[in-house]
Amino acid sequence: MRKRSSRPLRQTVDLSGYPDLVVIYLGMRANSLRGLGTVLRFGPRISASVRARPDGLLVHETLFYSLFPLHAGIRQYWRDFDALELWARTLPHQRWWKAFLADRGGTSFWHETYFMRGGMEAVYIDMWQPKGLLRVGPVQEARGSLFSARRRLRLEGAETTGPAVDEEALYLGK
Repeated sequence: MRKRSSRPLRQTVDLSGYPDLVVIYLGMRANSLRGLGTVLRFGPRISASVRARPDGLLVHETLFYSLFPLHAGIRQYWRDFDALELWARTLPHQRWWKAFLADRGGTSFWHETYFMRGGMEAVYIDMWQPKGLLRVGPVQEARGSLFSARRRLRLEGAETTGPAVDEEALYLGK
């Protein structure tokens, strides 16, 4: 046990073993009573997916941005973008994302991703009030070259797998 002192215990962390570290913040905000149920149903699903220990997920933390309206979220640390991208494009996430885009269940959603080597990307779904990076720069629709995180980042290399949701299917109903 640490002896009490008037001096703060300042610590840092050596991240040299994680040169491709990715940090992602996600949030889901209830916009109605129905949305409250949607947010609360996601908790157990996310917990189960974390217990499955996806390859590359280093740390998962639950966050609460506000209690009224309920705005909950998570912060995750991933070994690299390829591991995060692969997880996001496979089950169960792929199923959740497809269902969510078809029916947001009275919620808003966002994510912001930050990279150890530099770069950021973000996407916002039905955000009534701008949050985070949505308040910083010009807002654009996430279509075409801005549809996927890899393309928003202008990362080289092929996507690890097909998209969780096909852009044409989402917008053209194909």
